[in-house]
Amino acid sequence: MEMFEAHRERIVTGVALVVGLLIIGWIDNFFVMWLVFGGVYLLAFKEAIKLFGVENDGLLPFAGGLWLVAGIYPYGDDLFVLAGVAYASAVAFNKELGWKDFFPFIYPTAGMLFMFTMYQEYGVMSLLWLLGVVALTDVGAYAVGKSIGKTQFCETSPNKTMEGVVGGVAVATIGGAFFGLGVVDFTVAFFVSFAVAVSSIFGDLYESSLKRAAGVKDSGDLLPGHGGILDRIDGYLFGGIVMLVLLRGLV
Repeated sequence: MEMFEAHRERIVTGVALVVGLLIIGWIDNFFVMWLVFGGVYLLAFKEAIKLFGVENDGLLPFAGGLWLVAGIYPYGDDLFVLAGVAYASAVAFNKELGWKDFFPFIYPTAGMLFMFTMYQEYGVMSLLWLLGVVALTDVGAYAVGKSIGKTQFCETSPNKTMEGVVGGVAVATIGGAFFGLGVVDFTVAFFVSFAVAVSSIFGDLYESSLKRAAGVKDSGDLLPGHGGILDRIDGYLFGGIVMLVLLRGLV
């Protein structure tokens, strides 16, 4: 009871997010998924602009335009590559442009496009699988780290322990192997879950490094007890890319 009271705001927000995600998954409609992903993407993009220290206020409409195209073009990951080619061309043409403004079109754009493409190609079960693996990695790492964690994992995130990371990856790999049975066989699900769990750890570390460089504790304050959108989806942004690439290569 004391634990709940101490983390009431975080727990309530977390439960609301999970319930919302399950309802969206149950609806399983392309247009609804596109709208939800788009809303999350634009909010995360706005947070990324601040974390990267980008001063160009006119980038958000371009991100919106990119997501509009993603709604009609079937290969979202291709759009990420095309955006890179287009911006590289613009930088070559106009010397006043810098690559810093393109950073938000890499993170979180790539991860969001890959996840949305994965939904189109492998269905809602692949997203639930991803959700399960990343969530189990976080929960497992927290539980094991709190109970037996002693060895610091890295300086980027001082609170993470090696024991917690190993425990989280182990829990997510085993649990994720069963989550993935709705998409692939057990062997592939086991391997993919392991790779996604590891990548989600580094997705969290990457966002931590951005926040440290920006001198902020959270990417935003939209989610009570959790911080910003990027604070919640950092592991998914790396994990979604790895999962789609491996599914295409192994299935």
